[in-house]
Amino acid sequence: MKETILETKGLIKYFYNPSKFQVIKSVDLKIQQGEFVSIVGKSGCGKSTLLYLLSTMDTDYEGQLFIHNQLITGQSDQNLAKIRNEKIGFVFQFHYLLPEYNVLNNVMLPGLKLGKYSKKELEQRALKHLKTLEIDQHALKMPNQLSGGEKQRVAIARALINDPLIIMGDEPTGNLDRKSGDVVFDIFKKLATDFNQTILIVTHDPDFAHKTDRIITMEDGKIIS
Repeated sequence: MKETILETKGLIKYFYNPSKFQVIKSVDLKIQQGEFVSIVGKSGCGKSTLLYLLSTMDTDYEGQLFIHNQLITGQSDQNLAKIRNEKIGFVFQFHYLLPEYNVLNNVMLPGLKLGKYSKKELEQRALKHLKTLEIDQHALKMPNQLSGGEKQRVAIARALINDPLIIMGDEPTGNLDRKSGDVVFDIFKKLATDFNQTILIVTHDPDFAHKTDRIITMEDGKIIS
């Protein structure tokens, strides 16, 4: 029996600008360990909003959110920051690498913040992840010396540094050409298959979605399939 990594019960979200509008409507969701799941739907259907709720970055909602059977709803900002850093790895459409740090240091940053491993251990872990993603030869390069696809691989290595329970991505291939996007997909697939990593990706790309283990389709703030 696989463990449940992420679960929601009756998740509801309103926007209040300019008037009250329900953007997420009673979402019940379960994601198991090692699943590679994509969320799809038309622009404005609420998929990115849902991801921000699931990632604990937005706490203004009704209903309940559980990560690894721990109730996350109602926790303090300090606890949520720790949970995010320890349990969730993020990969966005833009890589957000810090230009003043080399690749290795960019990957190590969330680990230094968490303080769970020594700097030497983090360096070894970062190099291991870069090697898994076949980009370790670029460890000492600066971000501006890398292609878009390479930068996104560095962002994935950074997301892995604290052994997260789940990696969440918001359009992680949206800014890449087809070939680079396929490489990034293959990396996610390998992480799920070989390392039992749980992955949840919001995507507009139907080809990407169809290759994942499960597709969650949203329409008007609801999960329809």
